[in-house]
Amino acid sequence: MSKALDGVKILDFTHVQSGPTCTQLLAWFGADVIKVERPGVGDITRGQLQDVKGADSLYFTMLNHNKRSITIDGRDKSGKEVLDALVKTCDVMVENFAPGALDRMGYTWERIQALNPKMILASIKGFGPGPYEDCKVYENVAQCAGGAASTTGFDDGPPLVTGAQIGDSGTGLHLALGIVAALFQRNSTGRGQKVDVAMQDGVLNLCRVKLRDQQRLAHGPLTEYPQYPDTEFGDTVPRAGNASGGGQPGWILKCKGWETDPNAYIYFIAQAPVWEAICDVIGKPEWKTDPDYAKPPARLPRLKHIWDTIEAWTMSVTKFEAMETLNKYDIPCGPILSMKEISEDQSLRATGTVVEVDHPTRGKYLSVGNPIKMSDSISEVKRSPLLGEHNAEILKDVLGFDDAKVAELLASPGLTGKR
Repeated sequence: MSKALDGVKILDFTHVQSGPTCTQLLAWFGADVIKVERPGVGDITRGQLQDVKGADSLYFTMLNHNKRSITIDGRDKSGKEVLDALVKTCDVMVENFAPGALDRMGYTWERIQALNPKMILASIKGFGPGPYEDCKVYENVAQCAGGAASTTGFDDGPPLVTGAQIGDSGTGLHLALGIVAALFQRNSTGRGQKVDVAMQDGVLNLCRVKLRDQQRLAHGPLTEYPQYPDTEFGDTVPRAGNASGGGQPGWILKCKGWETDPNAYIYFIAQAPVWEAICDVIGKPEWKTDPDYAKPPARLPRLKHIWDTIEAWTMSVTKFEAMETLNKYDIPCGPILSMKEISEDQSLRATGTVVEVDHPTRGKYLSVGNPIKMSDSISEVKRSPLLGEHNAEILKDVLGFDDAKVAELLASPGLTGKR
């Protein structure tokens, strides 16, 4: 079966997480992703958080599926020759170097255009133009600069970063969309273009509801926040604990076994259309007509008492028993699932959301699969490449060098790194 991005060649200069997330997604859609790595070293994540001696780490393998690896030392003449040939041949170059690094390598936008006017140059940086544009950024820095940390946590505690990699992986997903849009536009213009995503911008895009709330503050208190009505609001959006970011109140509640199981909890949303069903489930039918509880505005100042009452019920059942009961009445809820529970969930295996991959040096491991399911472009998760595994293959099949030239380049410092 064909894939959505069959025939698209990606020159992948990315490393660590943000860029590899982007190029892995493109590879899952069928693009031929050629990952350029330093000879003898490779992507730094190959050796980071290493759990199996002598094998690539899960940090690397889970971000570089379906790619081919070539080792190139761009400082060497032969290495530069191969890089130039790849720029001329590929459709997209993706990079997440520190600001100015690509220019110092000799690949300014003007030179890239001279080599290949149809090339799309896709870049991830920490910040866009402004006072911080030259600063180096990692995941948690992006979360802090993009508004996530200041709005995450509880009001009486410090800012918190989230466990979800919204700075790195989130930005990579944004860039992938930009690349696909640029490829589509190229069909009509015939030209390449630059696609830039700043990590701060990507995080802020995911925090848009907090920017919404910042503006709402000018018109009165945020009545759905747990601070209401007992705490005075300041001039900036406060941390809201586990409150819902939408118009429906929500909170995390204890379930049976919470004393020993750190994940025996459920997220419960007190959605207005099913309020009467909630009252019946928790044994408070009188709340359906009580003026203090019958309507959403009346409930807002009493949310703490409401959550305490609902929690008295959830603590009598397991999170899965609560789910079973609540779903019968279309009451929105979700169990707090541990990574162990997720990894063992057979429904996620069946859909390809969690996949088992076999690797030649580390053996079998679990990874996430493509979260985007397409009916006519089925994703297959293939193992990550060994360092330089495809050197000869890329030189011959992609760049078209003859056997003598391939042998010459394979022995050169440009591919071995040995001077």
